[in-house]
Amino acid sequence: MKSSNDLRQTLLNIDHRGYPAYKSLRGEYDFGDFLLSIDHVQGDPFASPSNLSVRVPMGKAGFPKEYLREEYTCAALEDGLLRKFSEEIGRYSFKAKGSGKSGLIGTSRPGQEILRRSALEVTEEAVTARFEVGFPANGRTINARELEKVLFEFLPAAVVKCLYYRNWDKKVLERNYELAVDQHYIRRELPKRKLVAFLAEGSVLPRMSGVSSRPMQGAVPLSVPDSLRVEMNLPCHGKISGMGIPEGVTLIIGGGYHGKSTLLQALEQGVYNHHAGDGREYVITEDTALKLRAEDGRSVQNLDLSLFIHDLPNGKDTKRFSTADASGSTSQAAAVMEGIEAGSHTFLIDEDTSATNFLVRDEFMQKIVRSDKEPITPFCARVRDLYEKAGISTVLVAGSSGAFFHVADTVIQMDSYRPLDVKEKVGRLLPEYPLPAFDTGDFVLPGAGRLFWGIRSGSTHGDRIKTKVNSTDSFSINRETVDLRYVEQLVDREQMAALAGMMKYVVKNASGPVTVSRLAEMLERLLKQKGLDAFMEGYSYCGLAVPRTQEIYAMINRYRK
Repeated sequence: MKSSNDLRQTLLNIDHRGYPAYKSLRGEYDFGDFLLSIDHVQGDPFASPSNLSVRVPMGKAGFPKEYLREEYTCAALEDGLLRKFSEEIGRYSFKAKGSGKSGLIGTSRPGQEILRRSALEVTEEAVTARFEVGFPANGRTINARELEKVLFEFLPAAVVKCLYYRNWDKKVLERNYELAVDQHYIRRELPKRKLVAFLAEGSVLPRMSGVSSRPMQGAVPLSVPDSLRVEMNLPCHGKISGMGIPEGVTLIIGGGYHGKSTLLQALEQGVYNHHAGDGREYVITEDTALKLRAEDGRSVQNLDLSLFIHDLPNGKDTKRFSTADASGSTSQAAAVMEGIEAGSHTFLIDEDTSATNFLVRDEFMQKIVRSDKEPITPFCARVRDLYEKAGISTVLVAGSSGAFFHVADTVIQMDSYRPLDVKEKVGRLLPEYPLPAFDTGDFVLPGAGRLFWGIRSGSTHGDRIKTKVNSTDSFSINRETVDLRYVEQLVDREQMAALAGMMKYVVKNASGPVTVSRLAEMLERLLKQKGLDAFMEGYSYCGLAVPRTQEIYAMINRYRK
């Protein structure tokens, strides 16, 4: 291993030479208190920045062992360190001057959710931070003096301030640790108490805007109806009170703009832990919960939809149904069946983003269109069986149809952003509005035997496979786009990048046939054994975040080939 003095001398030697001479810097350097690794050097000052990392041995970093003991507390520590490190190196970005991306210094910027990321990893051996630097140049001539500032002044200052326990406000790290312990405690309590979610009293659910997930200033804090009040005694915070959403079928109703969708969105994001100050720190949803919606035009392949779609006029087999251009109702039926296959225990549905004819069919329509002429069994007719026979709960926002009142265990009305339990009121009115009978047929869940055949996207083994990530909407693999814009619980572009890396690995290595569930299990096992490193090929290695099982299944199911 070379020393920092070797690096300084090399910089002096290549100053004012052509940009490709920067390639000679690749390698690992000992800076005394930390190791600097230059892993990838950009081809020119206008290309993607160079990849670097620092590694601080834990003996010098000094973070308490209890912070590393559990995965969830380690994730909280990593998140806290990354937030501070990202902010600190951002202060120095472009203070070194030059052409193109010269002087850029950056790494991942976490959002409101706490995710395991490749940008910062903590183990019992070391703290590793990964970041990008635009190596400075004047035109395409090396400006080594400016890079020397970055590597010998800016970077060491950020490392010392952020990656050593002795320089932290201990109360901040302790707060993050205790919050993680309490959040994990609530997650473990949910199934014991037969709840799908818990929302602490006083939580701030509304977000600042459609493009910002920060808490809205001046928002009405969450209140709790006594009939749905749940109290917990958290290990660190102590006694806490909030609204429990029971297992079964829960209906969220209310007038427009009264907070129905805001409540559901909080439940959607409650599958992730949130950092202190988010307002939803104690909004916890069981972590397999899946948001379902219509996706006109999506691909469906070899899926058993017979629970909802049957007797098509063209005679097409709905037990092995495929289409390249699904309708809204077909796509939502497919989402239900794929959610079952992915092991989800809770479905989250908003009437506004659903296919109306998939959710319900009223009595008048049934009199006009006979059941033998309607191939769709509405979700309303299956939702009780999903819970009672498959153990899958549903939380549904409804604003126009009262059909779900008849099948709901819990009815929450949002009134000026405040939840009210109106189940008793609804019960008194039900006899006046009988639910029409549905010809549903037997409730039979499909098996999990769908096969993935290992098609290599038109390439042969060993060919280069190109991927491109488009925000949280989609990624492309060679010329095939995997559209995930309606997979609403993907919250970070880096999760999309990880999924793209996973799909690339599958296309490159999987040889069929293999069941979809086995393929997903293989990817998760690889993730557990090797971490995000297993899927970094072709990506900036400070730019991946761990997706959930449900999103891994969603990716596989939306790969058209």
